[in-house]
Amino acid sequence: MVGLELLYASAAPGITCRQDALVCFVHWELISEGYQGLGTGDQPGPDDKKSELLPSGWNANKDLYVLRYETTDKSKELLLKAIMVDDSMIINALECKSQQVVDLTLNVEDYVDGEHLGNFHRVYKNSKELQTRIASGLISPLRNSLSKSDSSTSPREFQPATSREYDPLRIPPHHPHTSRQPPWRDPLGPFAVGGEDLDPFRGQRGGMILDPLRTGFPRALIDPSSGLPNRLPPGAVPPGARFDPFGPIGTSPSGPRAGNQKMVLDTNDFHIEEPEK
Repeated sequence: MVGLELLYASAAPGITCRQDALVCFVHWELISEGYQGLGTGDQPGPDDKKSELLPSGWNANKDLYVLRYETTDKSKELLLKAIMVDDSMIINALECKSQQVVDLTLNVEDYVDGEHLGNFHRVYKNSKELQTRIASGLISPLRNSLSKSDSSTSPREFQPATSREYDPLRIPPHHPHTSRQPPWRDPLGPFAVGGEDLDPFRGQRGGMILDPLRTGFPRALIDPSSGLPNRLPPGAVPPGARFDPFGPIGTSPSGPRAGNQKMVLDTNDFHIEEPEK
């Protein structure tokens, strides 16, 4: 415990209670770890300076001790608060840059003899145990948390994306002037069925929208005169017009047949009767 006796001797005139002696011991552990005291309070003050000694006014409040520390290389800052709750001291340490917090609770009577505050050789009890608890409950967690924060802030390396990687959210570029395939695909294609229902923007047919004129199969010529005894005059049905034939679709006029004979209406059988006067 090199240095603790000198530290205690310098602070002995102001040590008036057991918690003062315990805070002095914690301060020495931090100094041994490489920290230096800056001052008191939550915020920096004009009188702050790095020192191994306890700052002026460090024990003005016997129920709450607030001390600030910094490493010699200025890489780490520590805010330490020691709160008295009955006979226990709750030590809370915050590493300001990484925002890591550690806590330690000590029973003051287990480690400080209040009857010998002026005698360094008798004031502390179970010094080895106290040193171990501060190291394991305060120093080591701070050191481990700082190392984790340093590793987390280091840049991560990612492998560059390859041409084989496929991004399902990528929108393909739009080329309005490029040639497109006709929207009518081969109806015999095995994957054409239902294609337009699944992807209506791909221009692929094969859905529930049916067009008998664009099925892809050769269709029979529709004779408008099918089912009539005589053929319709030319131009009666315009080309491409929607027309329902009178009879079954065929390539030749169809009508009642008896063997190879055709039934032809005789125009002489028709006459006009005049009304009686």
